Amino acid sequence: MDVLPISLNIKGRACLVVGGGEVAARKVALLLQAGGDVTVVAPSLCVKLSSLVSTKRVAHLGRAFEPGDVVAKVLAIAATDNESVNRQVADAAQQQGLPVNVVDRPDLCTFTVPSIVDRSPVLVAVSTGGASPVLARLLRARLESIIPSSYGHLAKLLEGFRGQVKQKFHDTVSRRRFWERILTGPVAELVFSGREKVAAEALQAAIDQDSATQTKAGEVYLVGAGPGDPDLVTFRALRLMQQADVVLYDRLVSEEILALVRRDADRIYVGKHRCVHTMRQEDINQSLVRLAKEGKRVLRLKGGDPFIFGRGGEEIDTLAAEGITFQVVPGITAAAGCASYAGIPLTHRDYAQSVVFVTGQLKDGSVDLNWRALVQPRQTIVIYMGLVGVNIICNELIAHGMGGDTPVALVEHGTTPEQRVLVGTLASLPDIMAHAQVSAPTLIIVGEVVRLHERLAWFSPHKHPSRDEA
Repeated sequence: MDVLPISLNIKGRACLVVGGGEVAARKVALLLQAGGDVTVVAPSLCVKLSSLVSTKRVAHLGRAFEPGDVVAKVLAIAATDNESVNRQVADAAQQQGLPVNVVDRPDLCTFTVPSIVDRSPVLVAVSTGGASPVLARLLRARLESIIPSSYGHLAKLLEGFRGQVKQKFHDTVSRRRFWERILTGPVAELVFSGREKVAAEALQAAIDQDSATQTKAGEVYLVGAGPGDPDLVTFRALRLMQQADVVLYDRLVSEEILALVRRDADRIYVGKHRCVHTMRQEDINQSLVRLAKEGKRVLRLKGGDPFIFGRGGEEIDTLAAEGITFQVVPGITAAAGCASYAGIPLTHRDYAQSVVFVTGQLKDGSVDLNWRALVQPRQTIVIYMGLVGVNIICNELIAHGMGGDTPVALVEHGTTPEQRVLVGTLASLPDIMAHAQVSAPTLIIVGEVVRLHERLAWFSPHKHPSRDEA
């Protein structure tokens, strides 16, 4: 270890920044965020620093640096573009035994400012000792993606119960094991999902319960996996995917997304497609309950968003009735994902001011939509699961007054390397599909916004370099 990482409390304490430019402004902002009392020494100031001075958030000495400026300070930062001045600051600070940082000159520094993941009161600092600040920022970005923003709320909650836990568990080993259970169980997840009051009640109950009889409660994560591209999975979804004990996943969850799930988690395929159900919905609901009651962390992984034609409402209704702890993580629904990757804005002030999502297949396999409500001016229609009933859909829309020349796009395997976009009209789409060998999953977009596809399409899937159009 080349340097000793420390956390310095500067709240209400005098700090010195020498320099008046943008770099100095960033350093000042960081010191203010930590509660420092900042004085800036510089003949002139950039706009950001001038604003801070005018609002009396920082003090300003409008002159060149003098060695006496470091007296009675807890740290100094040199952030000028003048090598001689920066060295003067370093020398004066070191003579006073004062920690000093000189921007981009690690050889003159006695401390460096790390890249920080701020989940106050939890802080994670990444430092390369000045060797590569860019690498430190990249590592910080990685950490940002896996550390929930709610960790600060969790830390504050735990702080309020430390005394009780210390009284209940007299040795450090039992206390550590208790906190590990809390931090990897439902209490933490309740905080992460914004239910802090319930989390506090659950934590109090865990403390009150005799440690010898504590049982690990299970929970269910209902997670939207997005439309197919693994890069579209949310941070929270990824975190839950990597801590689940068992996963029940649908047909539309790609192998690439499934690979993000914890390696040793049990995998149960519950996919459905027309007339073929690997597991009935009622059986899926009861499986979630059974596995959670066994104390397992159960991941219910669905393509798209769980609450948009995903039967998520049916599943959590069962969980709620059984008293099972659960949380729902939204996903990017197919409509948003596929339309974006096809270069088709679902709304546009020149073409459509509303959008409606419908499913092209009812529970009994029929197609029976409110056709009159769909045939409205300046409205985009997005049809899920419309592949089998496409002839009926096109014919009914035309029969209820929509022009046969209305633009239509069918997006096949949207957001994936296999994506293909077929563009035509209500009148021509059935014939196009008959010759194109289309396979599910597909999404149908109806409306004038489809006209934008040709010039706005940006995604170039490498397995379908060209699009079939009519």
